Amino acid sequence: MELNAVKETVGTAVPTGVLIVGAGPTGLALACDLARRDVPALVVERAPALFPGSRGKGLQPRTMEVLDDLGVVGAVLASGGRIPVGMVWRDGERQGEHRMFDEPEPTETVPYATPWMLPQWRTQEILLARLRELGGDVAFGTEVTGLTQDADGVTARLSTGTSVRAAYAVAADGGRSSLRRELGITMTGETVDPNPVLVADVRVPALDRDNWHMFPATDGSGLYTALCPLAGTPDFQLTAQFPAGTAPDLSLQGVRALVAARTHLTADDVTELRWSSDFRPRAALADRFREGRVFLAGDAAHVHSPAGGQGLNTSVQDAYNLGWKLGAVLRHGAPDTLLDTYEEERLPNAAQMLGLSTRIHRGEARRGAATRQLGIGYRESSLAAETREGVPEGALRAGDRAPDGPYGTGTLFDAFRGPHFTLLAVGTDTELPPVPGELVHAHAIPAYEPYGKRLFLVRPDGYVGWAGTDARDGLTAYLAHCGVPVSVTP
Repeated sequence: MELNAVKETVGTAVPTGVLIVGAGPTGLALACDLARRDVPALVVERAPALFPGSRGKGLQPRTMEVLDDLGVVGAVLASGGRIPVGMVWRDGERQGEHRMFDEPEPTETVPYATPWMLPQWRTQEILLARLRELGGDVAFGTEVTGLTQDADGVTARLSTGTSVRAAYAVAADGGRSSLRRELGITMTGETVDPNPVLVADVRVPALDRDNWHMFPATDGSGLYTALCPLAGTPDFQLTAQFPAGTAPDLSLQGVRALVAARTHLTADDVTELRWSSDFRPRAALADRFREGRVFLAGDAAHVHSPAGGQGLNTSVQDAYNLGWKLGAVLRHGAPDTLLDTYEEERLPNAAQMLGLSTRIHRGEARRGAATRQLGIGYRESSLAAETREGVPEGALRAGDRAPDGPYGTGTLFDAFRGPHFTLLAVGTDTELPPVPGELVHAHAIPAYEPYGKRLFLVRPDGYVGWAGTDARDGLTAYLAHCGVPVSVTP
């Protein structure tokens, strides 16, 4: 769908589309998900182009699964690479390797086992290309200057002098979200570290790209400096911590002086400064993720320390959770109350990831299995319908991530891929009910240990929504709540 068509659709008297404010990873992932569901979406971005820096450079395994489903994992794998092993330096000499996390091997159930490095600007390029492939686009240089809402939709005033109507709006406009402030939603948080951090993308041809180079301070200050080769580019990401109250010099001259003072490299070894910024590590969580017809997602809802690589990943998964629910309401008549489960599910998980990021930053936790986000689940959600009795400890339950595994000539993830639900009959002869093929794909597979036996309804975002021994045990009601008309006869 061309941008003009999106504007026209979103601006109709009876709004059926979604206004997405912000074209970062969150907004672009959500727009891609909505586009493949044929939900009109207008993405507005106040900047004239995509964000140019590498900031969120680590994609966690669960996010890789999301990108697989959105149809971009091939480009992500081709453009990035594994995160390099750290190398500690002192006085111009290599002191030895530093491994920040374990690297498990892929398995049948977990095809993406370790984080993948890709500069944020490249992730966004890939998502924007996918959005355009699906018929969408972004209105750059366009800012929301005001927003009102009523019982039927939202009206946004734009910096272009025009207004648009939409059924819902999503604030994906970053940690300083103006839309969040206009809604009066506060954030509760803390300063994780008073020391400011400079982050920059630089060219350093004199430095090898085999390691993530780390230069601990030798003056007892504890301030860190590091140069990480950015996979798929000739750049390094420079990160450097400064004493509290310092204003880092973000210019090429300042960056060169910093590198010369803290490493064995000379100032002239830094041949180019591509992008630079500074920040104070902070952790903050919005008090709520929904205000009427407006939702908060990504950094607008939660701000992380970069330690552990949780911010961008949590943000993309916000979009993935919200996208299918907006599609169910706008395209298939699901009740608006389905959208309440977005905050119900995502706010506790964002809080959990915020705590993990903070502990890692302070050296109180290691980058372990939790950072890969494969264990995130929604067992306590009202959308987790576990109807079986006596499910053993450790078994797959409603609310859990649906594991991958062999299926036919491919994998279960191949069967899940797309905007539909997937109904699995695992190791049972129980007859599957007739389902609308556009909305629910049904498959019978042999007994498979990660699933055990019985019936599992996998949500469009890859989590088990309903589990039971018989399709008559609440499956009809569950699907109806999600906008899927199914009749299960006794």
